[in-house]
Amino acid sequence: MTTLLLVLNTLVALALIGVILIQRSEGGGLGIGGSQGMGSFMTGRGTANLLTRATAILAGIFMVLCLVLDVMNKGASSDTKGHDILAQPAQKTSQQVPAKPAPVPEKTK
Repeated sequence: MTTLLLVLNTLVALALIGVILIQRSEGGGLGIGGSQGMGSFMTGRGTANLLTRATAILAGIFMVLCLVLDVMNKGASSDTKGHDILAQPAQKTSQQVPAKPAPVPEKTK
């Protein structure tokens, strides 16, 4: 079940990326060229509304899938030991004692 949701989440994320990249930064949406006389299937405003709505829907689905995956995996790592880095004790390293400095010769007067 988790694998299916992960695959679905990845597909939704890729679709969201694609829909966002299609949009124009000015809000025109699919604004390839300035004229609308090239047999476009929608007006500029209709396309922008469609892409804005698709972005919102895909973002909502993505957030819900992420929350569902989080709830499903809650506590999964507490059953198995050794997966939590912070719970492991620090490894002892060999501590090197610094060498004593050479004695400084006394000055003779």
